[in-house]
Amino acid sequence: MPETESEAQLETGTETGGVREVKSAARTVELLELLAARGDRPARLRELAEELGVPRSSMYALLQTLIDRGWVRTDVTGSLYGIGIRALLTGTSYLDSDPWVRAARPFLDEASDALGETIHLARLDGGDVVYLATRESHEYLRTFSRVGRRLPAHAGALGKALLAERPDAELPLPEGELERLTPNTRTDRAALTADLAAIRERGYSVDREEGVLGIVGFGFALRHDDPATDAISCSVPVARLTQEHERQIVAVMREIRAKIESTAPARAAGSPEWRA
Repeated sequence: MPETESEAQLETGTETGGVREVKSAARTVELLELLAARGDRPARLRELAEELGVPRSSMYALLQTLIDRGWVRTDVTGSLYGIGIRALLTGTSYLDSDPWVRAARPFLDEASDALGETIHLARLDGGDVVYLATRESHEYLRTFSRVGRRLPAHAGALGKALLAERPDAELPLPEGELERLTPNTRTDRAALTADLAAIRERGYSVDREEGVLGIVGFGFALRHDDPATDAISCSVPVARLTQEHERQIVAVMREIRAKIESTAPARAAGSPEWRA
């Protein structure tokens, strides 16, 4: 903790929710999120400093601190920066400690064995969904569905299944026109609202090349929370989707959803009830 009043002033910033935000902590998180979002595109010191509005000297000092602790990595020249291995270890710990992810895993395997297609488990995070587990298709299929990937909730089966669990007035969507990922993405709110109404009526969502061209997805919200925060989906190439296969997918995924929901982990006495 800061030992003097001047140190405290340096460490604290604007007040949020009745608690003063610690500037250095917020800056560290913003830097890690920025590096993570860049994926395989390393950044230079100048880029990071300009993006976050931080003096280069301060950014350099922060980067060196995080490199020493494994949260950031740099190349042999010391001029390029990327996310470090500690981020992976922390993310893995999140998955391993989550009772719903653990409960769902064997049923994801069951769905994969029954359908031979790619199966996902994802969680709503603001206006996005984050992939928590994936079982790849028995056939080669590049769906860019790695664990940790984020997608706008309005643009895929997983996200739409979860949005449909919420009233239209409470949808966690950004202002203005929605992001377009493919020519089929619904970017108009009226069109999305109509689609969500159909999903509520049907009981599951369908994404026909709205998130990835050539891929159709079927999403099913897991109602162990109210409103649901987790969903499962099955993704299949358009070329392999027949009416019969679609009926099979819906039947199997409905059964898998019921099995996951019926194995609700009992919360041990005194264990925390996490918000997300």
